[in-house]
Amino acid sequence: MIRITIIICLAETLGMTGFAAFPTLLPQFFGEWGISNTEAGWINGIYYAGYVFAVIILTSLTDRAAPRDIYLFSTAISAIACLGFAYLAEGFWTAMAFRTLGGIGLAGTYMPGLKMLSDFLHGPKKSRAVAFYTSSFGIGTSVSIVATGVLTDLTDWRTAFALLALGPLLAILATIFLVPRIKHDKEAAHTPTTHVLDFRPVLRCRAAMAYVLGYTVHNFELFAFRAWTVAFLVYAASLDDDINLPISIIMLAAIVNLFGVPASILGNEFALKLGRHRWITLIMLTSSVLACMIGFSTAWSIWLVIGLCCLYSMTITADSAALTAGAVEAAPPGYLGATMAVHSSIAFTGSFLGPLVFGIMLDVNSSGGSSASWAVAFIVMGLVGLSGPLLMRWVGKDA
Repeated sequence: MIRITIIICLAETLGMTGFAAFPTLLPQFFGEWGISNTEAGWINGIYYAGYVFAVIILTSLTDRAAPRDIYLFSTAISAIACLGFAYLAEGFWTAMAFRTLGGIGLAGTYMPGLKMLSDFLHGPKKSRAVAFYTSSFGIGTSVSIVATGVLTDLTDWRTAFALLALGPLLAILATIFLVPRIKHDKEAAHTPTTHVLDFRPVLRCRAAMAYVLGYTVHNFELFAFRAWTVAFLVYAASLDDDINLPISIIMLAAIVNLFGVPASILGNEFALKLGRHRWITLIMLTSSVLACMIGFSTAWSIWLVIGLCCLYSMTITADSAALTAGAVEAAPPGYLGATMAVHSSIAFTGSFLGPLVFGIMLDVNSSGGSSASWAVAFIVMGLVGLSGPLLMRWVGKDA
C-alpha cells in the first residue's frame, strides 16, 4: 500500500497550495490594507476557527460515509476559497470570510484524508503511514510558501491567489483517478450505534484525550510560529546591518518550515522506541526553551536567528506524528472518525488562538516595532508549550 500512501500524501500537499498564502504575504498586506498586528492575527487565526467549526461534523461523518467523497467535496471548497480571496478580498472583513472558507476546506481534507488512508492500512504499517501523512502537512505548507513567493514575484498577489487554486483542482483529479473508493459497510461490527455528533465514547477515553490535549498545545505553538515566521525574519533581518542574504526571506521561511518534515517522521520512530509520552514530554520541554531563546535573538546575527528557527521548526514538529498516531491507536472501536474529529476540533482551537495571541502580544508591546515585543510573544509561546506535558500526564494518568 505504499502507492496509496504516496498518492494521498501528494493530494494533501497539492490541496494546501493556498494554505500559507496570507501569512507569507503578511508584510505586503500590512502596507496595502493598513491592518494592525491584532487584525493580522485574526485573519491568520480565523482559518483555524473555520476548521474547528467544520471538522467536528465532516470528520465524524467518515465513520458512516466514504471518506473519499467528503475529501473531494472539501478540496473543491479549498479551491473556491483561493479564487474568492483573489477576486473579492478587499480588507479585513472580506479576508476573514475567505480565510474561514479555506479553513472549512482543510477540515474536510486533512483528517478525512487520514481516515481515507487508514481504511487501506492495518497493523504496524498504520503508525508509519500516519507519520508520513502528517509530515505531508509540513511539505504542503512549504510548497504553499514557495509557490506564493514565486508567483508574487512574477505577477500581482491577486493573480497569485487565483493560480494557487490549481493545486486543489489537481488534488481532486489525483484522488478521483488514483484512489479507489471504499464503500462504507453499514453492517460492520464496529459501526457506531450513537448519532453522528455523540462524542461521549471518545471523551470518556482518557488515553485518547491525553493526546488530544497534547496536540492542542502543540498546535498553539506550531501555527503561531508558522503564521509569523516571515514577519519575524523580516524584522530580524532589518536589524542586521551586514546582511547579505542569497535568497529571499520568503524562501528562507519555506526552508525553515521544511526542517520540520523529517523531524515529524523520525520523531514517530523515536517515540515507538522510547515511549510516546516520554518522547512528547522531552520534545515539548525542548521547544519551550528554544521559543524563549528565539525571543531574545533579534539582536544576534541573522544567520544565527535562522539557525535557531530551523532547530525550533524541528522540535515543534517532532511530536506531531506521535501525538496523532497515539490518538488513532487509542480510539474506541468504531469511533476512529469521531476520535479524529475530537482530536482536530479541540486541537485546532489552539491553532486559532496561537496566531491571534501572538499578534495581540506584539500590539500590546510596541506593535511589533521593538525586540522586546517579539521576545514577549515568543516567551508566551514557550510558557504555553510547558503546559502540554502537564495536561497529558493529568488526563492520561489512569489510562
